[in-house]
Amino acid sequence: MSNHYEEIKHKNKLIAIIIKSDYSSGKTIFFSPPGFSQQLGYLRHDKGGSIKAHFHKEVRREIILTQEVLFIRAGKIKIDLYTVKKEYITSRELNRGDVIFLCSGGHGFKILEDSEIIEVKQGPYSNREIDKELFDGV
Repeated sequence: MSNHYEEIKHKNKLIAIIIKSDYSSGKTIFFSPPGFSQQLGYLRHDKGGSIKAHFHKEVRREIILTQEVLFIRAGKIKIDLYTVKKEYITSRELNRGDVIFLCSGGHGFKILEDSEIIEVKQGPYSNREIDKELFDGV
């Protein structure tokens, strides 16, 4: 783990990836494993470069697990991470500019300051009772 990037695992299962606001790399890198249904990358391009015009074709994919990426636009939050058996793993504070990829397991939040969060996930949820199970955390 560096101070700028962290993978949180439980029994070798990837639970979350945190990219701090000051993360930087000299190259494009994808953090998520290729088999995930959600991909998270850091794109690095030099001035004058380009990305060839393109569109994404319709490709049927099966999504078994909803994964989320949260961008903290403003404020400060604390995230508590859990296993799928609702066992507490760890907590982290996220600040303005930080990004977290919620890969598996459970999670809960405490809002420490007025906050704005942008969420990206496969969705929309088809049905709250089917897609989500609420539980009491720490």
